[in-house]
Amino acid sequence: MDLTPPQPHEQQPAGPLAGVRVIDASTILAGPLCCQILGDFGADVIKIEHPVAGDSMRGHGRSKDGKPLWWKEISRNKRTIGLSLSDPDGAAVFLRLAETADVVVENFRPGTLERWGIGPEKLHEVNPRLVLVRVTGFGQQGPYASRPGFGTLAEAMSGFAHLTGQPDGPPTLPAFGLADSICGIAASSAAMMALYHRDLHGGAGQVIDMSLLEPILTAVGPGPLEYDQLGHVGHRHGNRSANNAPRNTYRTKDGRWVAISTSAQQIAERVLRLVGHPEVIDEPWFATGAQRAEHADELDEYVGGWIAARTRAEVLEAFTAAGAAVAPIYDMADISADEHVRATQMITTVDDPDFGPMAMHNVMWRMSATPGSIRFSGRELGADTDEVLVEGLGYDPERVAELRARRVVR
Repeated sequence: MDLTPPQPHEQQPAGPLAGVRVIDASTILAGPLCCQILGDFGADVIKIEHPVAGDSMRGHGRSKDGKPLWWKEISRNKRTIGLSLSDPDGAAVFLRLAETADVVVENFRPGTLERWGIGPEKLHEVNPRLVLVRVTGFGQQGPYASRPGFGTLAEAMSGFAHLTGQPDGPPTLPAFGLADSICGIAASSAAMMALYHRDLHGGAGQVIDMSLLEPILTAVGPGPLEYDQLGHVGHRHGNRSANNAPRNTYRTKDGRWVAISTSAQQIAERVLRLVGHPEVIDEPWFATGAQRAEHADELDEYVGGWIAARTRAEVLEAFTAAGAAVAPIYDMADISADEHVRATQMITTVDDPDFGPMAMHNVMWRMSATPGSIRFSGRELGADTDEVLVEGLGYDPERVAELRARRVVR
C-alpha cells in the first residue's frame, strides 16, 4: 500500500470530496485554511473576495515581484470571484451560489450576514441542505461575541501565552498563526461531520459555531480539569515540561541545537545510560515523569554537559543508535533539505503561472484510495468570475458586465 502523496502534476483521482461545493467567504486565516484543506481533497471551492480591495489575506506574508506568496498556497485549488456581499445585488448573487453549495465558510462578525439579508435562515430557505461554518473569535453567543477576534487574542486567553516562555520572562506569543491554524483544521473536521450527518443519516444542513478560542484552549491541555479538581494553576517552564525530564533544548559543540523528550520511561532510561549516568535510573524519584521533572536541574546538567561536548551530527547519531528520542532544531533551510521531508514529499512543487515551479506544503495527510492533490495555485482576483456566474449559474454576460461596472463583481 503506497501512502506517499503523488506529485500534483500526475493524473489524480477525483479526491474523496469530489462533487462537494464549498463557498469560501472567509479571510485571515482559519476559514481560508479550512477551505484549503477541503479543496486539497477534491472539493470545488469558490473563493469570494471584495471586488475592489480583494481578500486582506493577499496582504499577509512576503511578496515577490509585487505578488503575495502565501496567497499562492492558502488559496490553491480555489476558483476566485470578486463579489460585494454588502450590496443587495451582490447578496442576491451570493444566494444563487449558496443554492448550489454544500458548505459555506464565513468569518464576519456575528450579525453581519443577517444585516446583509443572507443570514442562516435565508441561506437555509434557499438551500436546506447547506452546512454553514461560522468562524469568529469568541463564537456567535456570549458577552464577547461582538468583540473583534484575532488569533493573538485566543493565544492570550487560552492559557497558551501564560504557559509559554521562560519562568522569569514575560508570557510569550507564537510568531505565526497558531490559534488560526488549529481552528482551521478543526473547522474542516466539523464541516465533514455535518456533511456525514446530512448524507449518511438523512439529516438537514446546519450551522457550525466555531470560535478561535476553543480549539487552542483544548490544545493547551487539561488545565480546566486540574484547576477544578486540584486548584492548580500552571506556570511557565521554558523548554522544560512539568510532566517529564530530561526535556529541553541543548546546544551542541558546533553551536547547533537539538531537542529531546523522555515522555516514555524507557526512553528516559536510555538517555541517562547514553550520557554516562545509569546510576540515576535506580533513584526512587526516577520512576515517573512528574518526579523526574522535579529533578530537571540535575538531569539537564548530565544531558546538557554530554551534548555540549559533541557536534550535532555526533549527538544525533548516538541518540539514534541508542533508540532515544532526539530531533535537531531546524530552520526553513534545514527543513527543505531534510531527507525524510524530501522522501515523503511533505513539501512539494507546484507549477505557478507567475513564478513557475514553486515549493509549498503538500496535502496534510495521506489516503491510500482517495489521495488529495494540488491542482493549481492561488489565482488573481476575479479570475473565475465569468466562469462561475455565466457558465455555472447562467447569468447573462451583459448582466455580469453591468455588475462589474458598478463594482459589485470583478
